[in-house]
Amino acid sequence: MSWIRRIKQSTPVHLCLAVTFFTSGLIINATQLVLFITLKPFNKTLYRSLMFYLCYSLYSQIVFLTDWWSNSRIILFIDDESIKKHFGREHVIGLMNHTYEIDWLVGWSFCDKIRVLGNCKAYAKKVIQYLPIIGWAWKFSEFVFLERSFDKDKEMIGRQLANLLAYPDPIFLLLTPEGTRFTKEKHEASVKFAKEKGTTALTHHLIPRTRGFTTSLPHMRDKCPGILDVQLAFKRDDKVAPTVSNLLCGRGVTAYMYINRIDMRDVPEKEEEAAEWLQELFRQKDRMQESFHTHGDFFATSGVAPKPQHEFKPRLSTLLNTTGWAVVTLTPMTFYLIKMLLSGEIIFFSIGAGVLFTFHTLLQKAIGMSKISKGSTYGAVQRDHQ
Repeated sequence: MSWIRRIKQSTPVHLCLAVTFFTSGLIINATQLVLFITLKPFNKTLYRSLMFYLCYSLYSQIVFLTDWWSNSRIILFIDDESIKKHFGREHVIGLMNHTYEIDWLVGWSFCDKIRVLGNCKAYAKKVIQYLPIIGWAWKFSEFVFLERSFDKDKEMIGRQLANLLAYPDPIFLLLTPEGTRFTKEKHEASVKFAKEKGTTALTHHLIPRTRGFTTSLPHMRDKCPGILDVQLAFKRDDKVAPTVSNLLCGRGVTAYMYINRIDMRDVPEKEEEAAEWLQELFRQKDRMQESFHTHGDFFATSGVAPKPQHEFKPRLSTLLNTTGWAVVTLTPMTFYLIKMLLSGEIIFFSIGAGVLFTFHTLLQKAIGMSKISKGSTYGAVQRDHQ
């Protein structure tokens, strides 16, 4: 093991990353709060523009783990026209499979390459808005928070989408129609549901929940010209599993991502037809995943036309932003911690040790929240398909 790899796997270095992220996150949250109170009521456009940069400053520290710290790769299959004419130039909704622990992070890395990371939005559970750092950042940047009750969410979706689509710069709105990450237990429940409803069971995905998608469509048609079909896969025989823990330890992964832009006008307007359109899209995604795991690419047996392969280089701004925050947060923090630990006073020593323990605990909690085993149950699937 090289000395660089040893450093990346050491607990003190992980603590430094945790101190940088959580401290900078609280500073960003405080700035967002001030702008929310003093600026948003008078100038929403400027407020939203500033939110872009604040969110970018926070999110890019996580993207740093993928692009620079672990040197992970993302192999993209996209047509050249979409890159030149559409990506980063229009509001889009991304329909992505929810299969891996770091699928959201790979999505953020892609959004960074097309310059929309600061305006990444998503449908999220309402409880997340109360979590410090990420949850608060999402709340101030107007994410779509849902209660997982269709009667309550229907009106809320329309109101919050109207806010998002009024943004001055393009947004990337992520929707994972499966509703929760793929696990063996959830897949068994999905297959059972498909049999009960007489629909096609999927092998590599959960049956998508259609209501959120069909409810969103009427509010998006005039202002959101495109839908991105995003399919993510990792090779099963890779030595390094796609987990946050591996990225944190500097162990890189290789992600394969297919992205197809679909014109919003090609999606049926009637609710039942739009729901069936989404179901058929996931059947195609299932064929693509089967082709990838059997033949090593998305196109061999899926019936989907191949797209050119691309690989974007990491952006220097992500590295500079993370380095800058590390200097700003670690310098005073290290000085005062060392002073307390070496003071000889038991109370100061205890405070210093407690601060380090707190940051270590926060880091472990954050990693734990991303794990697949922490995902929600699939029991609500029947309600959401009615």
